[in-house]
Amino acid sequence: MNHLQQYLVDEFVEDYQEGLLTRRQALKKIAGITGLVVATQLLAACGDPATPATATSAPNPTTAPTATTAAALEATPTTASAAGSVPNSVAENDPAVKAAMVEFAGGDSQLMAYLAQPVGAGPFPVVLVCHENRGLTLHIQDVARRVAKAGYVGLAVDLLSREGGTASITDADSVPGLLSGAPPERHVADFKAGVDYLKTQSFADTSKVGMVGFCFGGGVTWLVAAGMPELKAAVPFYGPPVPSSEIPKINAPVLAIYAEDDDRITSTVADVEAAMQQNNKVYRKEIYPGVNHAFHNDTGQRYNAEAAQAAWAETLAWFKQYLV
Repeated sequence: MNHLQQYLVDEFVEDYQEGLLTRRQALKKIAGITGLVVATQLLAACGDPATPATATSAPNPTTAPTATTAAALEATPTTASAAGSVPNSVAENDPAVKAAMVEFAGGDSQLMAYLAQPVGAGPFPVVLVCHENRGLTLHIQDVARRVAKAGYVGLAVDLLSREGGTASITDADSVPGLLSGAPPERHVADFKAGVDYLKTQSFADTSKVGMVGFCFGGGVTWLVAAGMPELKAAVPFYGPPVPSSEIPKINAPVLAIYAEDDDRITSTVADVEAAMQQNNKVYRKEIYPGVNHAFHNDTGQRYNAEAAQAAWAETLAWFKQYLV
């Protein structure tokens, strides 16, 4: 397995142990990466979860759910999210933002992305947005609009474009396997293609490109930082870092966001920090106390509004420092 696949397997095992996934959900997600035999062995070694998860009721059987819909159903929305009053959230009809799905060439394929931009001629600096292991969800589209509201062109590439796009996938549990089964360099190439597309758009200033990503997307953000020398700023949220051999390739100043209770990822901080310092890279870490992995996602069970707002403010400050 590559490091992204190992990261996802470890995440799903942990989610099962903590009762966030049913055995069926965990088995399906892990098997999509490792195969059924290994997945079964991994879960058998875990024993029973401390607090068994309850499977979400199925949607209307006459309508096949998209991966986006299924992922939203699997998550447990917070009260604020359900009420539409999430701090920092930007509505689709916000008059300060223009947003739509776009398509552009990526190698021999057509790629899809959610593009959000400030109203006005620009040109505006660019912030690439990388989704989690659920694909291009409504939440990530909202994050792209938040980027635009802050004065940047936000481009959230759908890394499942070659599989038909997130919205076309009816089995949400298959999404992590599809994402991690693709070579990591494909994800980097897709974001490079997104920047090439923006070079043809007069509203985008592609001399100033930053990136933010979450969970799996945090790992991809590390990969893009190592694989795109022209990147000017990177903010990976609790993502698996690149191997230390890739650190010398990073030019972008990196603000790494961590959750104190996210032992799997936060345990990598010391090695990452040492490697970044050894290679004279601009690096800062922020570890938010008392919160766990995915605390920024306001549709998830681990959402923490206070930490999410603070981390987002730090993210925008980082981009303001290095992109404006």
